[in-house]
Amino acid sequence: MVALLALDRATRPPPLPDYAAVSAAWRPSEAWLYDRHGRLLDSSRVDFAVRRLGWVPLAAIAPAVPRAVIAAEDRRFADHHGIDWLGIAAAARARLGRERARGASTITMQLAGFLAPGLARPGARGWRDKLTQMRAASALEARWSKDEILAAYLNLAGYRGEAQGIGAAALQLFGKTPAALTADDATLLAALLPDPRADAGAVAGRACRLDPAGCARWPALAATMLGPTRSLALDPGLAPHLADRLLLAPGLKVRTTLDRDVQRMATAALRRRLSGLGGTRARDGAVVVADTATGDVLAYVGGIGSGLGGASTAPAVDGAAAFRQAGSTLKPFLYGMAIERGYLTAASILDDSAVQLDTASGLYVPQNYDRGFKGPVSVRTALAGSLNVPAVRTLLLVGVEPLRDRLWDTGYRGLVEDGAYYGYSLALGSAEVTLLEQVAAYRSLAVGGRWSPLRLVATAPRATARAVLSPAAAWIVGDMLADPGARAPTFGLDSALRLPFRTSVKTGTSKAMRDNWCVGYTDRFTVGVWIGNAEGDPMRAVSGTSGAAPVWRDVMLALHAGRPAAVPPPPAGVVARPVRFAGGMEAPRREWFVAGTDQPLVAAVPDAGRRPRLGNPAAGAVYALDPDIPPGRQRIAIGVSGPAAALRVVLDGRDVGPAVPAPMMFPTPGVHRLRLVDRAGRVVDSSIFTVR
Repeated sequence: MVALLALDRATRPPPLPDYAAVSAAWRPSEAWLYDRHGRLLDSSRVDFAVRRLGWVPLAAIAPAVPRAVIAAEDRRFADHHGIDWLGIAAAARARLGRERARGASTITMQLAGFLAPGLARPGARGWRDKLTQMRAASALEARWSKDEILAAYLNLAGYRGEAQGIGAAALQLFGKTPAALTADDATLLAALLPDPRADAGAVAGRACRLDPAGCARWPALAATMLGPTRSLALDPGLAPHLADRLLLAPGLKVRTTLDRDVQRMATAALRRRLSGLGGTRARDGAVVVADTATGDVLAYVGGIGSGLGGASTAPAVDGAAAFRQAGSTLKPFLYGMAIERGYLTAASILDDSAVQLDTASGLYVPQNYDRGFKGPVSVRTALAGSLNVPAVRTLLLVGVEPLRDRLWDTGYRGLVEDGAYYGYSLALGSAEVTLLEQVAAYRSLAVGGRWSPLRLVATAPRATARAVLSPAAAWIVGDMLADPGARAPTFGLDSALRLPFRTSVKTGTSKAMRDNWCVGYTDRFTVGVWIGNAEGDPMRAVSGTSGAAPVWRDVMLALHAGRPAAVPPPPAGVVARPVRFAGGMEAPRREWFVAGTDQPLVAAVPDAGRRPRLGNPAAGAVYALDPDIPPGRQRIAIGVSGPAAALRVVLDGRDVGPAVPAPMMFPTPGVHRLRLVDRAGRVVDSSIFTVR
């Protein structure tokens, strides 16, 4: 009795979980990305310790597989209760007769070893170990069904290299799903199980013993199975960059807001354009499509890589989330601020002529894309035609710091410096932005100046929108961006920007042709496209209308096929008035105004009506004294513009004389404050500069 108790204790197996717990605890090495309708978009490997796919139920495995495995590993599987006593007896008889013995370890015993690795540890071949494993198998058979045992065995078995489980094995060895495996595939898998490291000859020999009728074909089939590893990605591979961004934990299944059909279409449009441009002109691009009403992202194309027509040398870079220079795409928000504050209207005249501005780093001389000037132009013409000099003049009205703050409020989180860092070039898009930020910002114009972040995950809560621009100013900006006539002097009447329905759209090209943008919206969709080189080198012979715009056009046309966009009605506070331009600067037209700012005649402001300003020294300027020049010969000329005859100049609280003619200053080291004051002592303009 004591001996039996001791034997019971010595061979007692560890507690084993039930089937539900084992399948629930399974952790794939992959994670999966789905579209808004539950359709698979992409997958990503997250755990690199072992290769596992999802747990595969027995019903999802080709019936030939369990049949072949039972035939190879445990012919009496259906009849025993975990222990094959006939097999044990046959193995003992073979050993006594010094014959080749067939293994007596059942599928259930092997499964017990998978569940409690101590049962199958190296060297665990003594009678006590076998008895413990047999008791564990009996315990499993008492609680698990045969189908559960088979399913768990096929999922937990190691097949080849890092592949664990029938899902990974089917893909790695055959490039198939478990349900698509053939009878030959099943025989080869069963032949591989006893020794996953076996070479093709050994696998073929075992397959021949399992199916002697096919001996002639097994060597070739085994060599093919163990040849180059097949792709483990039977998914569409439609959103690799977004998968890398969202799939951060093994086994994760993320349902996005994307629409697989829109994703395919946007990818195809980008691929066509990049293929047409060729790798020597531009190698990379990105597309983001959002639902204008909801802010849900419907397509997220971070790039097309280096295959299938792509020539990227940095395919892993996510072009939709990378910070790139904005170019002219920030101009709508600049003009929107000026209209909202009443500084300008769509009919206001700006001077498109040569200008140079003193800055802390020297003269800033903005020029237009075509290096020419158009003279007096309206705000509508300046914005639609993307003229640079009028934008800089508008920034002088709005202020660099206020524009920087407004852009930050509109979701441009790359603007981490203060306004002085960007200077006047902020009007021309010197700041860095992402394509996602661009689409979210332009969408805010489409929905009445209310901004909220775009939504990528279907289960994420919707953020509360906040007002960043008045509805009236946002609508007027959108109307100017949708005006093909105002756009014609720069882009022509038949550019890629003109569609058969109303769209508000803006292009942009950054310094040295490194980035090319096209962002626009309708009442239904907001689409942004970036074209460039991920490594930052300039493009060659690519402009706003030849790079990003054709992709934008193709996407917009596909999105609105069968249902054109509607024209949004003007909001409260917007009025239409006929307007004429003095001197024939522009043709008479019907123009939109914020109520209270409308005027029937637009004319140039006479010099007497201009506000006096300090032109020199510019605010923030830094001057350095030359030690080789006598101090008395180093002077700074004070520059004043506008009607300033009755004004005086005050330097650091000391009156230095009348503003006209402008006096000269003998600078001394330090920070100085220069003021332009009237007779009552009121400050008309001021400037702070530094002398070193």
